Parts: sequence; structure tokens; C-alpha cells
Amino acid sequence: MSELRHFLDIDKFDGGTLRDILDLGISLKNSWIGGKRERPLDGRTLVMIFEKPSTRTRVSFQVGMQQLGGMVVVMSEHESQLGRGETPADTAQVLSRYADAIMIRTGNPQKLQDLAAYATVPVINGLTDKSHPCQIMADIMTFEEHRGSIAGRVVTWSGDGNNVAQSWIHAAVKLGFTLRLACPDTLQPPQNILDWAAAEGGNIVVSDNPEEAVYEADLVVTDTWVSMGDKDADMRRKLLLPFQVNAHLMACANADALFMHCLPAHRGEEVTDDVIDGPQSAVWDEAENRLHAQKGILSWCLG
Repeated sequence: MSELRHFLDIDKFDGGTLRDILDLGISLKNSWIGGKRERPLDGRTLVMIFEKPSTRTRVSFQVGMQQLGGMVVVMSEHESQLGRGETPADTAQVLSRYADAIMIRTGNPQKLQDLAAYATVPVINGLTDKSHPCQIMADIMTFEEHRGSIAGRVVTWSGDGNNVAQSWIHAAVKLGFTLRLACPDTLQPPQNILDWAAAEGGNIVVSDNPEEAVYEADLVVTDTWVSMGDKDADMRRKLLLPFQVNAHLMACANADALFMHCLPAHRGEEVTDDVIDGPQSAVWDEAENRLHAQKGILSWCLG
């Protein structure tokens, strides 16, 4: 039996494989838009487990799998026995008998790892509290459609050093671009991820000065300041206010710099209306490309 092709985190891949997945997604996007409706996953089934609610992840994976000819079964936390005490190992072994792939969106990264360890079908990371690799694949696809290769470019993250920021660190190392992270001291990415990036030769710079971080940036990225379950919302907003992406901050970047946000956005907090709705914003292309990047991931995982 050939080795399973899980899609767990960007740091698990070499740059060439990531490029292959991106190219596959772009090819599938172009063929679909061009009217050539390829269905390489005809008859395949994807089970999706959502322990955290979602708009973009659910719809993009479901529509993507259907466009590829496959079928989808969706389970919420309350519809899965994972939410009632069944172990990830038992769930993985059972679902592997029914489906061709499993996607999970969970807060607990260990649950993702346990599913992958015991499944006999590919497992895909739809989000954990530590990473969001599918989002970054869509972001890179979007940047390259607008500006060409991301290799050698400068990407600036302004805000909380959260799970999305951590996947950006993985991508910067593997795809060869500079990543500057402007974060409050208490909300920087975990030191172990920064240490990993340094050991791998990544060009990662962390600071608490967003204006310096966006200087000559090709892409500016942010995310919500308060996530589901955060109990320190008021404190976080106060800490992060200087890191808001507004017209002044965008003016410090390159004149043709793009702006991205994985959505949903809290307008007036991490980003102002004039930026997210402005000419430098690529957020709607970015949201659409979740569909196409994930078609590439699904097709790669299922061979």
C-alpha cells in the first residue's frame, strides 16, 4: 500500500510538493472556468467534521468536492461521536471504512494528529488552534495570480500571532519569501515555531512596530483580533489597536501592495472599510480561491 497523502501542515512538505499542489489547484480552476469540467474524484466521498463553525471552509470544501465529482458527508460536533467521548483513533478507523478522505476543523491539534495516525485514508486539516494551512495555500494562489511568484517577496502580518500567522511562518520557510510579523509582545507567535523557522533558514522578522514591518511590503495581511472562545476580548482590542490595517499603514507599504484577510472581518477593528473595500484589497479573490486551492489539495491527497 502506498503512503497516505495527508494534508496536515505546510511545514510537513517541501517547497516542490507545495508548488505541485498549487499548480494542480490553478489547473483545475482554469479548466472549470474554461468549461472543461473535469471530475477526477467521481465516486469518492469526503467526510467533514466541524467542531468549530465555518462559512468559507464548509462551503468551499463541499462545493469543491462536488465539482470534482465526489460526494460529501458533513457532521457537526453534536452529530459526531467525537463530541460524545469516542476516541479519535476509533473514529478514524470507522470513517476510513466508509469514506475516501476526512477533513476536520477542530480547536485541538492533537485530535487532528490522532485522526491521521489511525486513519487509512487521507486526513486534511481544515483548521486547528495552531494552524490553518488551507487558507495560506489559497492566499499564495491569490497573490501569485495578481503579482507573480511569491518567492523573494515581502509579506507583512499585522496583528495577533495566531494560527493563521503560524501557517504563514511555515509557508515563508518552504516557499522562500520574507515574512515580517508585527505583533504586541504578549501576542507574538510561539517561540518554538520561530526557533524552527530560524533553524530552517527562514527569513522571519518579529517586531512590535507595524509601520517598520510594512515598509516596502508586497502584501499586508491581518486577521480578527478576537476569536471564538477568547475571554480577554477587551484587553486584546486595546493591545492590538496600534496594529490596525488602515490607509496610513497601507501607505507605508509598496504602492502596489495587496491586502488580504482570511475573513470574517470585524470592520473598524483589525481593518478599516477603506482598505478592505479599496483597490489594493484582494479579499474576495482570496475567498474564492479557498475553493480552487482545496480542489488541488483534495486531488493531490486522493491521487
